[in-house]
Amino acid sequence: MNNIKCYGSSEILKKLEDKNPLFLCVIATTKTSNIPGITGAGATPELTEYTPAADLELVMYGTPKCLPEIPKTIVGDDVAPTPAVITKACLEMADIPLIVVDAGAGVKPDMPYIKLGDNPGEDVRTGNAVPNARELFEKGVMLGKTLSKITDHLVIGESTPAGTTTALGVLNALGYDARMKVSGSMPENPHDLKLQVVKEGLKAAGYDGDDIVEDALRAVEIVGDPMIPVVAGIVIGSSVPVTLAGGTQMTAVCSVIKGINPDFDFSKICIATTIFVAEDETSDINYISRQIGDITIFALDPEFEKSSVSGLKSYLNGSVKEGVGAGGAMMVTSLKGIDMDDIRGKIEDLCKEIF
Repeated sequence: MNNIKCYGSSEILKKLEDKNPLFLCVIATTKTSNIPGITGAGATPELTEYTPAADLELVMYGTPKCLPEIPKTIVGDDVAPTPAVITKACLEMADIPLIVVDAGAGVKPDMPYIKLGDNPGEDVRTGNAVPNARELFEKGVMLGKTLSKITDHLVIGESTPAGTTTALGVLNALGYDARMKVSGSMPENPHDLKLQVVKEGLKAAGYDGDDIVEDALRAVEIVGDPMIPVVAGIVIGSSVPVTLAGGTQMTAVCSVIKGINPDFDFSKICIATTIFVAEDETSDINYISRQIGDITIFALDPEFEKSSVSGLKSYLNGSVKEGVGAGGAMMVTSLKGIDMDDIRGKIEDLCKEIF
């Protein structure tokens, strides 16, 4: 497993080797993603509302049904295929079951899914981003308890456009230093814009300057997104090991978990992401996670520099870094004994077939 870089305890991998994973992908949208320049997770701000549904339809069917075209991230001259293609390749190769959980997506995917939320999140600048955060958390806890009875390893990915902005909001509200540290889907990370909208939201909710929001779910209500309380609830409700398959958004989930349960044992979970997040010079997932607790992070390297597909090489330039649980999907596929060269070959085949 030379393509897995470990930040923390490598012993966790050994505990997961013989598990039979169940892959969840929690989807959500917010009006925050409509702010121009805040995310690259869609060709236009308006199309970001379709991204989660289209991503999961691609994983399930090989083509989106809610859009006439495959989701792409367009930054300058770079056109990078959605990380959903990585997830699709891995789940097919390792024969890992997928469950989609709707935390609050504006556009619903055309497939069976578990509905926990009806409505998308609001613009964080309103200071009322997720009014039903507590309800979503409680439903997440129930789902975690239920799913623990049918698997021995939960792998949870997400698709939430502008999710790094809402992650910044929650981390900042809870007193963590995440300024200039959250990742993004573009080479030029719009840190100043993200911080500006977060501050607007906190001010609208009556918090100024360096005020800390003591209640973790209240922080989500003010400047979060629907995915965060759902995943936090699933983790707290779970009685089996959990891999959080995502980037800096998952550190926000961990901050909420710690806020709800300060004694939570973080050795029962890990974060699995891509090397593009772990080595992103515009962010620092390890710096954020160390503030929260002893959280092990694994970074997967698909070695796209060896790829014959130009779109995949765009990942090397910072155009897209993570999403749809891509890092976690690669990790559990590697744990099944499948070589990364074979995984990359499958990803390339799907890109040639789909795009």
